[in-house]
Amino acid sequence: MTAVAIIGGSGLTNLKNLEITRREVVRTPYGEPSGPMVYGQLGGQEVVFLPRHGPGHTIPPHEINYRANIWALKETGVKRVIAVNAVGGITPDYLIPGTLVFPDQIIDYTYGRAHTFFGSEHKKVTHVDFTSPYCEELRKLLIEAARQAKLPAVMHGAYGATQGPRFESAAEIARMERDGADIVGMTGMPETGLARELELCYASVAVVVNPAAGKTKGVISLKEIEKNLETGMARVRTLLEQVIPRIARA
Repeated sequence: MTAVAIIGGSGLTNLKNLEITRREVVRTPYGEPSGPMVYGQLGGQEVVFLPRHGPGHTIPPHEINYRANIWALKETGVKRVIAVNAVGGITPDYLIPGTLVFPDQIIDYTYGRAHTFFGSEHKKVTHVDFTSPYCEELRKLLIEAARQAKLPAVMHGAYGATQGPRFESAAEIARMERDGADIVGMTGMPETGLARELELCYASVAVVVNPAAGKTKGVISLKEIEKNLETGMARVRTLLEQVIPRIARA
């Protein structure tokens, strides 16, 4: 059985250290996923990889078919999903670019996205507990692997999920900080909630690529973000090589 699925975000449209064995197109009741499921060997274990924004990074955050992606991963038979998210830092411990964050909470600021598998077509109202949005078992494995690899990391935090594709205003970031958000990104929801609805053990590796709006002088530099993405995603690849064998043994 495949040990784990990896959802790649900005900066991780492919896994350079993945020995690809096959690709599979998965059809879903919710339309087309972002791309084919890519199977391969990583850390001596089989994994399935899906680039969230598509193989060519062409799908913006608000147009990703999150339901199709999560449904397709469930169909592959995986039980655990590691999501990689590029984020901005809001509170002091989260401002250094390249830092890995393993969030334990999330705040949803998105709108208009298809966000549930339990719509009116089910003819039954269904509620899912979301007190702890992320799988604590998988979070602990990721944290242990980061410590083993001596990667710069913060072991908890609240992810504020915004609509995008624009960046936030300084006032919006100030509001999010008052709300308790530590990091900000555009892809955490509804992905996290959908994974919970399908009972997948789902956790995020968030990579800080810039201080959020108002947390640094001047405007947000895309050139700096690209530079920090390269550094951060190299650390993610190191982390994945460490954690995949641990997941297989768990």
